[in-house]
Amino acid sequence: MLSKLLSFRGYGVSLTIDPWGSEVIEDYEKLFTEFGLKRISEEIKSNLKHLSFERNIVIGQRDFEKVYDRIISKRPFINMTGIAASGELHFGHKIIVDVFKFFKDNGGRNYFAICDIDAYVSRPDSRIPSLEVAKKYAVENLSHVLALGLDEKDVYVQSRKERRYYEFAFEVSKKITESTFRAIYGHLDIGKIAANLLQYADILHPQLPEYEGRMPSITVIAAEQDPHIRAVRDLAARLSYDFELPSALIIVHLSGLKAGKKMSKSDPETCIFLGDPPKVAAGKIMNAFTGGQPTIAEQKKFGGNPNLCKVYEFLKFNYPFSGKLTELYEDCIAGRIICGECKLLAADFVEAFLEKHHEKLKTAVEIAKRIVYGEV
Repeated sequence: MLSKLLSFRGYGVSLTIDPWGSEVIEDYEKLFTEFGLKRISEEIKSNLKHLSFERNIVIGQRDFEKVYDRIISKRPFINMTGIAASGELHFGHKIIVDVFKFFKDNGGRNYFAICDIDAYVSRPDSRIPSLEVAKKYAVENLSHVLALGLDEKDVYVQSRKERRYYEFAFEVSKKITESTFRAIYGHLDIGKIAANLLQYADILHPQLPEYEGRMPSITVIAAEQDPHIRAVRDLAARLSYDFELPSALIIVHLSGLKAGKKMSKSDPETCIFLGDPPKVAAGKIMNAFTGGQPTIAEQKKFGGNPNLCKVYEFLKFNYPFSGKLTELYEDCIAGRIICGECKLLAADFVEAFLEKHHEKLKTAVEIAKRIVYGEV
């Protein structure tokens, strides 16, 4: 077992995955060849009508067929995902909520975690100096999640979770050893150990008899979180509850507006935050890195490269009109459109989106405060 777990960090291979890092994973192919990730079948892509599948934002899976069968046969499954309350929410997080909503609409029993304790214990004091700071971010994050379309009954906050959840987290702790943890993550940071135990409990506790019982479950994650999924699947098999092994979908990151960075709340200049004033967000789009040529004449002659363009990538993750998106891609390659035109379309889109979103926030924030702090 230990030799199997040693591969989580890339021992003996050329790819190391850091769940707490901020660098872009450049070679997703190695996740398949070296870490055993499975591809999404064409059948799944064609039958699940969501842009994340249609546009190859969901790139891999672990045991997703069980959940897919539940969707097709209209039987329930557990829909469990979460975010760490370690900073303001940005558009890189939005796709997680969007996919969660898709599964909610297709039969999911919903558990969306706002991970305030996780954020506090796993981040340095320079970022999260107290649990109260994490709770303030939890209110901000939860407000956006609700404004994006989740209901109050779909969400929970770790610090207000019931006793059974915490009892279970301690049960999980007895099934993972020091050597295993070090093999997976490369360290024994006590705060991150505590955070991981809660993450494992988040994913598995919906299958306890007090909740949904044994049932296939899906968790949507970014690629660098895959070590957590492999660890929790191993733990599920060793616990005494006869759990279904939890399934996972892996999505690519929406990279930041600069070259070579993922959109990360720890680097604000790479991000469009959901709380940004609409015109500020539009301005960030106008200043984003593109795949265009140095001059208009060269753009028209040689065409651009939308595969390098941060503006096109932003639209790929967020723009709902697939036909227009395909047209933009083809026009860019053919030199029929210049970067300024594409930027204006994206800037207008994000400005209009945020204006509507901020209207919804006005009511969502009071609900979020009540969920995080109790009755206020």
